[in-house]
Amino acid sequence: MARIIRFGRKKSSADEIRQALPGLYPRLWRFCYGLTGARDVAEDLAQATSMRALERSDQYQSGTHLDRWLFVMARRMWINERRRDVLRAGNGLVATEDTDLADPNPPVETNIFARQVLSEITALPEKQRETVMLVYVEGFAYREAADVLEIPIGTVMSRLAAARKTLGVRLGQDRTGT
Repeated sequence: MARIIRFGRKKSSADEIRQALPGLYPRLWRFCYGLTGARDVAEDLAQATSMRALERSDQYQSGTHLDRWLFVMARRMWINERRRDVLRAGNGLVATEDTDLADPNPPVETNIFARQVLSEITALPEKQRETVMLVYVEGFAYREAADVLEIPIGTVMSRLAAARKTLGVRLGQDRTGT
């Protein structure tokens, strides 16, 4: 009796990306929204990042942090897009007041405060905004955010401190502890 031996195909980087991308897409979109400040632009950026990730799957090291790889890619694509916009003489940002934040069930006060906080976050300088989105929204550790942003960890801490101070003043909170 002959035995048939089947060798399992090793999961490729492209397979890993295809499998994980649907679960990571909401986080990717949220990060893109933090970068762009506009829902439609964030959607375009997240989709373009997903496509590029699949196209360049050979560059991804299977088993590593796919979310970090996607965020780095999205950020670089956004920076390049902004550079193109500057060359075309547009600034590309939409006022946060023009964006729609749908949250179906929380109390009105929660939505108002969430909108106010998001508005203030998107009003931060770009470098502070992307750092806040990674650490406070996505939950990345300082080291992980530093790796994604390709900056020293001290710079991450400095940007967060500056952002906290600015947000505290803008949201009317006393940051002195009194």
